[in-house]
Amino acid sequence: MADGDRLVCLVGVTTPLLEARELYRFFHTGDEEVLALRGVSLAAGAGETVAVVGPSGSGKSTLVACLAGLDRPDGGTVRIAGKSISRRSEAERAAVRARLVGVVFQADNLIGHLTVDGNIAFAQRLGSSGGRAERLDLLDRLGIARRARAYPPQLSGGEAVRAALAVALINDPAVLVADEPTGELDSSTESQVLALLDDQAAAGTVVIVATHSEAVAARATRVVRLVDGLVAA
Repeated sequence: MADGDRLVCLVGVTTPLLEARELYRFFHTGDEEVLALRGVSLAAGAGETVAVVGPSGSGKSTLVACLAGLDRPDGGTVRIAGKSISRRSEAERAAVRARLVGVVFQADNLIGHLTVDGNIAFAQRLGSSGGRAERLDLLDRLGIARRARAYPPQLSGGEAVRAALAVALINDPAVLVADEPTGELDSSTESQVLALLDDQAAAGTVVIVATHSEAVAARATRVVRLVDGLVAA
């Protein structure tokens, strides 16, 4: 299959904010080699929400980790706002991530011994932006300003996801990557979190969400389906 067949392009977008080309990732389990990604390509522009769906083991989490610079592909390239992140050291990828990428996981998003405000302040220091006024404004917009002094174990599931979003968004990232962010939430709280993601996309952020949720996929601009590490036709 040619590169153009696998690259998901946007009509009218000449320079995507996020572009991944021919990503390969393999892992060794004993004597066996497992191909988690097999030449996956993806492009997304400002304001687009892409839902990455597929069965367990299809490569969703591996893909979003590579897109966020949390993992380095064995082949292929990832560019964010024109900057290549796939062939950099972990320290260099972390620096790019702090400026350009927000990341939200299903769990373990927050540092347990820091308050919500402390978690956001830590992210601010990594990105070298803003102060307490910006943190409180963001928490207010996310509806959890009153929980600024709470510690992660004291938060409900919905509050924890909102706090994680605050950490991910405080440096105004070009790209927001989320791996099953609503997996542990009830339908009402899931709907509220999805509305927040919609708002972020409306502000021009690229939102990439790996999910099993039909509700998430239904609200996305585009759905990319993975099967055995390949983009399904």
